[in-house]
Parts: sequence; C-alpha cells; structure tokens
Amino acid sequence: MKQVISDPKMDEAIKILMAYFKPLALQKNRFFVKEGAICKYFCYVSSGILQHFIEVNGEEKTTYLALKNTCTSALKSFREEIPSRKNIKALTDCELWVITHDDFESLMQLQPVFRTFYHNLIENQIYRIDDHRINLLTLSPEERYLKLLGNDPQMVREIPLKYLASFLGISIRHLSRIRKNAI
Repeated sequence: MKQVISDPKMDEAIKILMAYFKPLALQKNRFFVKEGAICKYFCYVSSGILQHFIEVNGEEKTTYLALKNTCTSALKSFREEIPSRKNIKALTDCELWVITHDDFESLMQLQPVFRTFYHNLIENQIYRIDDHRINLLTLSPEERYLKLLGNDPQMVREIPLKYLASFLGISIRHLSRIRKNAI
C-alpha cells in the first residue's frame, strides 16, 4: 500500500485556498449565469451537472457539460467581467464551491499553487475542447458516441439523452438508434 506523506506547506496552502471558496446550492433548472449577464463566479462542482449552452433559433445547443469533480465558469465573462455569450444551467440539483472575481484575482497574485492548478486546468480544458471539435468534424455520430462512451462513461450514464445528443451534435432519434445498436 502506498503511504501518503503529509506536506505541511501543501496542507497550509490548501487551507488558504479553501478559505476563498464558499458553498452554493443551485437547484435543478436554475441558472449559474444567463447570456448577457456577467458571470460572478468560478466554481468547483461538488455534485450535480451543469449544462453550458447557447440558443440558436430558439433551440438549446449544448457546448459543454460540467460534471462532479470538475471546475467551470463562463470563463471569458468571469475573467474579463463582460456579458456572457452563453448560459450555464443546473441539469440536476448542484452543490458548488464558488469564488468571486476579486478573490480569484487575489489567489492568482498571491498563491503560486493556485496559479499552477489553474494553468493545468486550463491546459487540460483546451485539450478536451480541441479533441471535441476535431471529433465533430472527423468522426461519424456513431464513432463520436462510442468514443465518448469509452472515454467518459460517467457522462453517458448521467446526462439526459437530449443534452447528450446536443453535445454530440446529433438528433435525439439518431442517438437512440446508436445506443440501441451499441448494446
């Protein structure tokens, strides 16, 4: 069994970071941010699912799904304090840990551990977004679903069909057929 060694400096840094985050309960179908409003928080999703979406001709188009143990925000709106171009809504009841813009900026200035965490988080998200874009352009709907199932089975299990279909860029009917054939 691997022994976990406590690092007093790291433990202290985590305590400092956590003091900046506050709990926020967001009920199902409530908005974390609406298009046109400035996003007030960066958050860690402790439980629940947040849907990032835009409206196109009255139809929701899912651009991202934030699951348990992920961080999210309408990042450009949050960091630049400008109106958001997208909506973020709770698909389920959510428990979030949020930080305000001012506290976020303080942490970025004062805590190298937070800067490193944020840099790694953003880099990982860029990789995921890039992969998703390429998949939308190069893979068939069946291949996109099977890849998502292989890479992120939690998402496939937890996300309602209509949001999953929107995220994959296919119709609900087509996704139902794909799922039926994949069983």
